Amino acid sequence: MRSFFQDLKIAVRHLAKSPGFAATAILMLALAIGATTAIFSLVEGVLLRPLPFPEPNRLVVLSDILKGLDVGGNGEAGVTAPDIRNYSRDTHSFTSLGGYQSTSYELSGAGEPANVNAARMSGGVFPALAVQPLLGRFFTGQEDEQRQQVMVLSYATWQSRFQGDPNILGRKVLLDRKPYLVIGVMPRNFEFPLVPGHLNRSELWVPISFEPQELGTGAASWNFQMVGRLKPGVTATQAVEDANRVAKETMRNYPAFMEGFSITPIVRPLDEETVEEARPLIRTLFLAVTVVLLIACANLAGLLLVRSIRRRREIAVRLALGASSSTLLWQAILESLVLSISGGIIGLLLAAIALRIGIQALPETLPRIDEIGLDWPVVAFALGLAVVTGVLCGLAPAFAAIRTSVNDTLKEGGRTGTSGGGHARLRSALVISEIAVALVLLAASGLLLRSFEKMRQVDLGFQPDHTLVANYSLPRKQYGTQTAVDEFDRKLLSRLRSLPGVKSVGLTTFLPASGNNSSSAFVAEGHILPANAAGLDLGTSIAVDGDYFSAMGISLLHGRLFTSDDDATRQPIVIVNHMLAQQSWPNQNPIGKRFRLGTETMKTPWATVVGEVADVKENSPDLPLKQQYYMPVEQQEEMIGSLASPTDLNGNGGYIALRTSMAPEQMENLLRSTVHSIDPQLPLTQVQSMEHAISDSEAPRRFNTALISSFAAIAVLLAVLGIYSVIAFSVALRVQEMAIRMALGSQRAGIVRLVVTSGARLALLGCAIGLAGALAASRLLRSFLFGVSAFDPLVLTLATLSLLLLALGASLLPARRAASVDLTQALRSE
Repeated sequence: MRSFFQDLKIAVRHLAKSPGFAATAILMLALAIGATTAIFSLVEGVLLRPLPFPEPNRLVVLSDILKGLDVGGNGEAGVTAPDIRNYSRDTHSFTSLGGYQSTSYELSGAGEPANVNAARMSGGVFPALAVQPLLGRFFTGQEDEQRQQVMVLSYATWQSRFQGDPNILGRKVLLDRKPYLVIGVMPRNFEFPLVPGHLNRSELWVPISFEPQELGTGAASWNFQMVGRLKPGVTATQAVEDANRVAKETMRNYPAFMEGFSITPIVRPLDEETVEEARPLIRTLFLAVTVVLLIACANLAGLLLVRSIRRRREIAVRLALGASSSTLLWQAILESLVLSISGGIIGLLLAAIALRIGIQALPETLPRIDEIGLDWPVVAFALGLAVVTGVLCGLAPAFAAIRTSVNDTLKEGGRTGTSGGGHARLRSALVISEIAVALVLLAASGLLLRSFEKMRQVDLGFQPDHTLVANYSLPRKQYGTQTAVDEFDRKLLSRLRSLPGVKSVGLTTFLPASGNNSSSAFVAEGHILPANAAGLDLGTSIAVDGDYFSAMGISLLHGRLFTSDDDATRQPIVIVNHMLAQQSWPNQNPIGKRFRLGTETMKTPWATVVGEVADVKENSPDLPLKQQYYMPVEQQEEMIGSLASPTDLNGNGGYIALRTSMAPEQMENLLRSTVHSIDPQLPLTQVQSMEHAISDSEAPRRFNTALISSFAAIAVLLAVLGIYSVIAFSVALRVQEMAIRMALGSQRAGIVRLVVTSGARLALLGCAIGLAGALAASRLLRSFLFGVSAFDPLVLTLATLSLLLLALGASLLPARRAASVDLTQALRSE
């Protein structure tokens, strides 16, 4: 141990003699290790860390693969309310199994009324997750079946809305203005459902207590999920066989309108379900940051190699005096370790800063964000990475040092010249590899930037400027009749229209760019469905009120828009989008065509198409269009026909759209005050400009592009630094050669050309290898691109030229220094 500290002291002393070299190496490694550690914290927090439940490997999700309805992907569609009842009751492979659905409620009776995210859950979910409450208890299956109004609070909600009241149990809180009894509080880190992002986490949990229509006409709504805990020794395959028996019985009891549907259960691990969408992004980011680390390692190896060459006389003297090769090897690796561990510690600090600043910038598509941080596994990874980097980067220079020829080196005396072909080839190989991998990242960055720009140019089908939107939901307790709902909506539209600066205002059940994934069946008269449509035409059903199309800036292509005369007393009418019109009645005018909701077997009334409007993007601009149809809110019940229920309410929630002549942000307070003048307790959520809503939908692609571009910039900077250091060192070794050339008549321009050419040769070879690498890596990027080929010639050409120009610029500086050498001093130093 004493010998180790003595060697460490010598290593630090040697490095202290070259502070510029040491600082450059440490900062370069700090940047690379910091970036790698920050990204690894995402990998560890999202992909590697077990779910925060006991025995998480036994937790699974149970879903239906649905045939007879196009739901995309492999047909996995969630479950229905009857599925939850039947699977929970009749399967035998689970210690506990339950269903759930995300929802929201107006919460009042605890400070200002607010709209909060919540989850409806059957009695089997909490026992399946096996996390005990911090206070109180769960609700039971019996309370669920008896429709008891009880609730369990999240820790964050207990603290923020109830100030951590220790007497919270037994307190009554209003949800949608109905009293619910608080019976429990969950621990601090409990989260379920495990939804992506920050915004949609559940603040409370209530019994699912199915409504009659959810078990009846809603039996074709696959908008629930199930989670269960397998019994010890039971496999997922056995659970599927068990559930398949129940599914067959469920299908035998399908109502007539569901005869064309069939389901096959699928059981998957809960952790796989949670991170499925995030896995490709995180893997790509980790690969990109690993490339940056490799470039930094190559640079460090190159710098250490240069240092060992400069010290070859010192090394030769030590060998001549009896120093063993192993001692010199250990000393060289120890110096490398001092640099890398110092860089690793600073990198940890940089990673901590990056995570603290950047955690809020993570896209809402990323799950388990709260679990991302610098915990002990991440710190151990960073320090381990620093040690491995130090050893690997120190090996090549160390072996080069111990292979120093004592006689030849001591005979050279103080002369400069070439340092040996092997050393030169190794330095050149390192620089070529840096340029190659930098080009791969630079090309990837260019493709993502071009893809993002293509996405920004997509026609959204509406005009988002000067439009303010907000979400609202009328509580059924106060607005329990259609008359009460209609009165609220009429007052709201009338008062908003009278506000200064308001051009038009409308209400809608669907907001563009809001991430809609639901579809409803319809029948277009005269349209024959293709064989792969499984007997169903699907589109997005949208109910609107007021001047919605004008407020959103949706263009009318044919016919007319809705008016105030289109009420429940008139013949039902609809407006369709261009895509639906072309697919249902190709090359025909859709005006006057007939259209109805549901399937061929359902008895619903015909409506007349009175208008055709532009296609509207429902999700991110890079996702495909869908068929869409609009109906007046007042005719919605009439159009449902026999599927209607006496308890149905239409227009009791959705979005307000306000087009103004001023900045939308200036209208927010006026909008809130207008709503509160009608109902002082009604909260508004998601109050924002449409431009902000679109920006949110673009956030995942913007995040990918920004991060890959940052890594590419770092990679290019390191590669340019690498080529500069190699050329500069090569020039320093050849100072006397350059002086002799100029003494024999060579022009200074010729010297510059000679040096720049050597740099260009390395850059060209690196770019050639990099282009091949970029083409090979293109398949990793395909899923992240939109409107751009992975082999886009413009991007690849610009990336190559940019890197070549930067490399030539890096070579020019030492070239000019070589051309300005003082001949007398250079030759005298011989």
